[in-house]
Amino acid sequence: MTCFPFSFSRKGRPKTQGSFDVDDDVSGIHNVRLYTYKELRAATADFSQTNKIGEGGFGSVYKGRLKDGKIAAIKVLSAESRQGVKEFLTEINVISDIEHENLVKLYGCCVEENHRILVYNYLENNSLAQTLIGGSQSNIYFNWRTRTKICIGIARGLAFLHEEVRPHIIHRDIKASNILLDKDLTPKISDFGLAKLIPPNMTHVSTRVAGTIGYLAPEYAIKGQLTRKADIYSFGVLLMEIVSGRCNTNTRLPIEEQYLLERMWELYEQRVLVGLVDPAMNGDFDAEEACKFLKIGLLCTQDAPKLRPSMSTVVKMLTSEVDVDDIKITKPGLITDFMDLKVRGAQKSKLDMKDKPDMKNKSYTISSGSDNLDSSTLSSATTTAATLTFTAMYDQSS
Repeated sequence: MTCFPFSFSRKGRPKTQGSFDVDDDVSGIHNVRLYTYKELRAATADFSQTNKIGEGGFGSVYKGRLKDGKIAAIKVLSAESRQGVKEFLTEINVISDIEHENLVKLYGCCVEENHRILVYNYLENNSLAQTLIGGSQSNIYFNWRTRTKICIGIARGLAFLHEEVRPHIIHRDIKASNILLDKDLTPKISDFGLAKLIPPNMTHVSTRVAGTIGYLAPEYAIKGQLTRKADIYSFGVLLMEIVSGRCNTNTRLPIEEQYLLERMWELYEQRVLVGLVDPAMNGDFDAEEACKFLKIGLLCTQDAPKLRPSMSTVVKMLTSEVDVDDIKITKPGLITDFMDLKVRGAQKSKLDMKDKPDMKNKSYTISSGSDNLDSSTLSSATTTAATLTFTAMYDQSS
């Protein structure tokens, strides 16, 4: 195994059939250890099913033992589609030069013919989606102290990405399945394939909509204008999931309880937020602190992005350096409201288009993740499970 800057070219070497054109893109990436495909095959026993520990939108993850004895999580991007090339390069770009207690650590990668593989530190306790959220069969008991540690750790990791790294980084896919846990249940933010860098002096970037329904900020879904406030919204939903121990959407529940954020707002207005705290703790928690955490979740998901606190402020709220009680909380932004409106109005909108030449039609295909621990990902190219298509109408001048 060699270690040298990730800067090379295959110039003069013929490309094999099915190889990926990544040379120009990787030429500026440094500080990444390169592994050969042979090494990673050996580390995972030829990528055996017994070593497979996960599967995502762009490939599979295997547990492996490297030559130096380190246990690693080896993320193999699918060779069937070119879709993952951009995400692969983005992930290397974003994570290779930064290090934080609450971010996964990139050991290195493999770019060999048509193989694109990322090698991360292995985290013993998998993800929040597989251990805490949605009533999984995990044997880990998440007491209140552990949950507060996880919430504060995620917040600190996001604050680091948003405010300390230059250029600032927006993750774009903060959710339970992208929060991994080490042996001490310290949270690590993972999967930077959708991340965006925000150049200096820019308030937002316009981009294709990508993220996960249930965690997706409505204003981002509607306009495609990405700011750090979109991550803060996602964090707010995740915070509520951690405290309540349930998925943000569950259609098996009674209709009035299916959407966590809607239910949270109802209980907040009734001043009975404590009723949403995870019953698995059997009442063994600090009720005042739990309600404070849920209020912070509501602050992070307010409909007006400008009202959502920064992540550094969120950290201070969670650690009681900033008082939450005196801050006014306004109604959350609900993606379900947006979707319902468009579904109901889709037929009428088609008719109206004939009379409104200044209007532009735009469609999104959204994966339905209602009953899954890990809600499906929304992007312009990737859908899984059943799909719902809705029509967004907006003025061209917006």
